[in-house]
Amino acid sequence: MTLVALFVSGYLVAIRFLGESPVCGPVKGCEVVTTSEYSTLFGVPIAVLGLALALVLVTCAVAWWRRADRRALLLAYGLLLPATLAVAYLTYLELFVIHAICAWCVTFGVTILLALAISGLALRRG
Repeated sequence: MTLVALFVSGYLVAIRFLGESPVCGPVKGCEVVTTSEYSTLFGVPIAVLGLALALVLVTCAVAWWRRADRRALLLAYGLLLPATLAVAYLTYLELFVIHAICAWCVTFGVTILLALAISGLALRRG
C-alpha cells in the first residue's frame, strides 16, 4: 500500500515541479484540484507532504518487515491516524468546495485508509 502512495505522491510532485498537468483520464478533475488554492499548505504543495509521509511509511514498513520492530509499526499507525483525517478533509474540499475529483488524490487517500486498516490489524495481532 505504501508503495502505491509513494508512486502517486511522487508523480504528483514531479508534475507539479515540471509545471505540467497530471494525466487524469475520463474524470478530468485532476488539474482543477492540483492547481486550486487548497493544493498548498503554507506554500508547500500537498503532494510534497504526501511524498514525505509515504517515504516515512515505506521506511516503517521495511523496518517492521525485516526486523519485526513493533516501534516502526506504532510510528506508522501514529502517522496514519492524522493522515486519515487530512485525507478526509481534502476529499471534502474536492467534493464540496472545489467541485472536482482528482483520481490520483483519491488513489492516495484509499491507500492511506488501507494502510491504516492493515497497520491496525497488525498491531492487534501483536
